Amino acid sequence: MNENVRGTTVVAVRKGGQVAIAGDGQITTGDVVLKHGAKKVRTLYHDQVIAGFAGSVADALTLFERFEMELEKYGGQLRRAAIELAKEWRTDRVLRRLEAWLVVADPKEMLVLSGEGDVIEPDEDVVAIGSGGGYAQAAAKALLRHSNLNAEDIARISMEIAASICIYTNDQITLVSLGEDGD
Repeated sequence: MNENVRGTTVVAVRKGGQVAIAGDGQITTGDVVLKHGAKKVRTLYHDQVIAGFAGSVADALTLFERFEMELEKYGGQLRRAAIELAKEWRTDRVLRRLEAWLVVADPKEMLVLSGEGDVIEPDEDVVAIGSGGGYAQAAAKALLRHSNLNAEDIARISMEIAASICIYTNDQITLVSLGEDGD
């Protein structure tokens, strides 16, 4: 989704009553890999929300913290917390310099947040960000439409496919899911 965000891939998949977000572990600067096993996906708000990031690690951690504060403030309402974070991110002098994208999800909703104030709900039950996002999203859409796999398996396999194509994506995958496998 963002051409300037390189060195990561995060994909989110929702199917049945389950949502899964997977992210690779690679952190790069320029054409050098600095870390292979970073964790770019985590749970927030009492393990009721999953979030993944692409972009600057320090910036994303700041945004995770702010997003969790909004979740607490609005009782775990994902959309409301996302809108409030996006407003603050766009208007706050310090926050608007942060370079990261977030994917946030619970079993009912999935959203992408950007520093431009975007809160995007994907048309389908798949979204991906980062340099390998297009590869992971294409793989996930195909698997969602043409397989009986659950959300976790689709997210994992999509990340494996992206890692085999994108030089900024590795195969050290962190995967977190919520909800029940409805299939």
